[in-house]
Amino acid sequence: MSELHTFLFEGLPVRGVLVRLTDSWQELLRRRESGEPFDAPVRRLLGEMSAAGVLLQSNIKFNGAVVMQIFGDGPLKLAVTEVQPDFAFRSTAKVVGELPASDTGRLPLEVMVNVHGQGRCAITLDPKERQPGQQPYQGVVPLNSERGDALHDLSAVLEQYMRQSEQLDAKIVLAANDQIAAGLLIQRMPIQGEGNLAGTDRVATAEEDLAEAYNRIATLAASLKQEELLTLDAPTILHRLFWEEDLRYFEPRTGATGPRFACTCSRERVAGMLRSLGQQEVESIVEEQGRVEIGCDFCGEHYHFDPIDAAKLFTDGADAPPGSSRLQ
Repeated sequence: MSELHTFLFEGLPVRGVLVRLTDSWQELLRRRESGEPFDAPVRRLLGEMSAAGVLLQSNIKFNGAVVMQIFGDGPLKLAVTEVQPDFAFRSTAKVVGELPASDTGRLPLEVMVNVHGQGRCAITLDPKERQPGQQPYQGVVPLNSERGDALHDLSAVLEQYMRQSEQLDAKIVLAANDQIAAGLLIQRMPIQGEGNLAGTDRVATAEEDLAEAYNRIATLAASLKQEELLTLDAPTILHRLFWEEDLRYFEPRTGATGPRFACTCSRERVAGMLRSLGQQEVESIVEEQGRVEIGCDFCGEHYHFDPIDAAKLFTDGADAPPGSSRLQ
């Protein structure tokens, strides 16, 4: 079962999140079987993005969707992960070229998406209930280091994003295969206003002591190998890394309150999209193809509209077309 663990380091401005996506990640990949499957390197990246999206959503406690996009000038044009406030997530990618062969099933970002240095990572915070005139917040960072060197993996990109957008240091470890997508986030928090520093007998006050403590914990986190992240359970990982630290654990999120795959597509939303195209455009599609068929890139669900359904889209007072045309 997929699970999300959060914890604090007592007396220190450092927090951590560990996520393991198992059944939910396998469900996402299973949905892709109805269409063209992704190559192994793309699946690995999408798994890491899914785990990272859950980590970010848990970390910022935002009442809205966290959307992560990786795009550039390589054969992988776009990879997207969306995580809702209840940790429901979905991910997809668009590949327009042929990826190089890989014996390991992994390829660096500069091979997949950042071939000529034009790759970007955009993270959008889209409020669930927008106020009039309110726009989503978006931060964009290049897939290159501050020195201009190509960043090889998503962990390094997100660490750079957090330094630039939140001015907070973080250490991120991500890994994925076809059975599990997992991630560990360790982040240094602002000192003022953090409840975990109050009322303890281990409060560090000197800035250099705080920096040393964070660096020690980040170094321990960085020692976690991807294979360990994929094969060990959460308690074993945390004990092996931080057995000398004083951790405060919170109740893990699993099941209905934990991370899970879910798609927000629906026949009604597809119908609304078709209405936005206009009656003339929809009628031309029906004339050419005999019906309108739309497939969801995220979950693989297909919706089709025969000539009668398509006509009802533009009938005054008509609601969504009948649901009997949904393809299973």
